[in-house]
Amino acid sequence: MGVDLAPDDVAYRCNLVTIEENIMTDFSAGHISSAEGEELFSSLQEAEPEVLFRAGVSYRNLLVVKGGKGSSTTPPHDIVGRGISQYLPDGGDAEILLRCMETSRRIFSRHPVNSARVQAGKRPATRIWPWSGGHKPAFPPFAEKYRKSGGVISAVDLLNGIARCAKMEVITVPGATGYLDTDYDAKARYALDAIRHLDFVYVHIEAPDEAGHLGSIEEKVKAIERVDGVVGTIREDFDGVIAVLPDHPTPIRVKTHTRDPVPFVVTGKGSDGSMAFSETAGRAGGLGTRNATGFLDFLFS
Repeated sequence: MGVDLAPDDVAYRCNLVTIEENIMTDFSAGHISSAEGEELFSSLQEAEPEVLFRAGVSYRNLLVVKGGKGSSTTPPHDIVGRGISQYLPDGGDAEILLRCMETSRRIFSRHPVNSARVQAGKRPATRIWPWSGGHKPAFPPFAEKYRKSGGVISAVDLLNGIARCAKMEVITVPGATGYLDTDYDAKARYALDAIRHLDFVYVHIEAPDEAGHLGSIEEKVKAIERVDGVVGTIREDFDGVIAVLPDHPTPIRVKTHTRDPVPFVVTGKGSDGSMAFSETAGRAGGLGTRNATGFLDFLFS
């Protein structure tokens, strides 16, 4: 997001959420637009000048505590439908975070953005929800570690931030939204263009995860089918190694992340006889289960 963090700064992911009668109703405030979020965060910044706020994409935003200590927090998508009292920030920066949350509740309750959303039948952003705080990560540049040039295509600032820390190329794709309506075709085209001058391109597609959080099997199937289309488009014009892998499951039945192993497929580098892409086939594959680091080492070996 272009924020230069000092070594002692603590950056928190900061959702715009809908909380009604102390219940987490929606972790994304009805998937509020980026423009609306920017207006809300501008007003909040004026009221809390000692804390840095930065609007991002849709409900995904940033809160930075200068000289922070960190705090125990809970992802808002893990507590949809539950009371928030036992999940509020605790320890470390909790006093600052709770103050900012209360300030946002007060400001947002009378903000024109929310008035317009309610009139349009949309969920308002009733307050912020900071979570997953941490210091700036420190790891070697991608090119130094793997002796390969790399780039990232994503509409999610978290992924782009990792790319910048690894000194990888951040490739901006018009129409990429980080949601169900992202431009899949454009991501495929830009990936094919990027691989002409890079050794490695990471294409991130958030839609299947968002569909899982929504609990919508229809949208999840549609998103996976569209991911298939991206892979097909790339395979038509690229004869190198392609790997397809989720980062975690987001089952429809629980609407949040679980820790189960995920299947991955690698084409263009050997064969183990697998004929399907599924959890069952993945466990029976020649590579068994591997952690992410092991997978990258394998891919570049």
